[in-house]
Amino acid sequence: MRFEGIIAAMITPFTKDDAIDEEGLKRNIEFLEKNGIDAIVPCGTTGESATLSYEEHKKVIKIATDAAHVPVLAGAGSNSTWETIELSKYAENVGADGVLIVTPYYNKPNETGLIKHFEAIVEKIDIPIIMYNIPSRTGLNMSPSLIARLADIDGIDGIKEASGNISQISQIIELTADKDFYLLSGNDDQTLPILSLGGKGVISVAANIIPNKLKEMYDSFVKGDIAKAREIHYNLSPLFRALFIETNPIPIKSACNMMGLAAGNLRLPLANLSKEHEDILRSTLKRYLKG
Repeated sequence: MRFEGIIAAMITPFTKDDAIDEEGLKRNIEFLEKNGIDAIVPCGTTGESATLSYEEHKKVIKIATDAAHVPVLAGAGSNSTWETIELSKYAENVGADGVLIVTPYYNKPNETGLIKHFEAIVEKIDIPIIMYNIPSRTGLNMSPSLIARLADIDGIDGIKEASGNISQISQIIELTADKDFYLLSGNDDQTLPILSLGGKGVISVAANIIPNKLKEMYDSFVKGDIAKAREIHYNLSPLFRALFIETNPIPIKSACNMMGLAAGNLRLPLANLSKEHEDILRSTLKRYLKG
């Protein structure tokens, strides 16, 4: 199972009483599928996984795997190897097609610890692992050389790269070119340049609201219509910036609410956009939706 193309890093919608909005989550999946999404990621950073309880985390994965007709890459990472293994086993048992495993946060393990962490997970599951490097959140960057070593482990199929460092991303692809391993963009605004370097798609925040446009950009690139892909990239760039005007997923949940998609509130310690940023996002979204 390879995860390529436009993959939605899904929000987790909440009800007014701060419970998981099960029906809303299902409707959002239906919206994504109707608009050409290639796969979905429940319980990632955008899904507020850090503030989901253990049982809620499993519940969201189960809802997603039951409802989806596209592949499900379940967020199952933690700073605890034991918890990561348990969540990964659960995801496999309920039908997830793969797991997204973030670099352990807060602990800041050394390279030996990182290797042992991923080896321990691989031993316990039989579905693909996509690693997730996001140093702005974890406080730890996985080097290209370490990623190349991890790429040799059977069961680790790829990486979501959200370091924002194009030179690092280029080196990762260079060092893994002879391996059965692939790289996905972790930042919407870098999807097109990463595709040009050999990346295979994006795990996208913006896909929650514009999966069809992102799919059009990706398909144009794959077909060799680089000019069209570039045109779409620049057309969407103001929206990409607006969706990261504050910490993700604050803006994307606001955008979903503005569009009538299931979203609801954020969980503390995240809070709503400032009035100034809300106005910027709303005007950007309106300008885009006119097309």
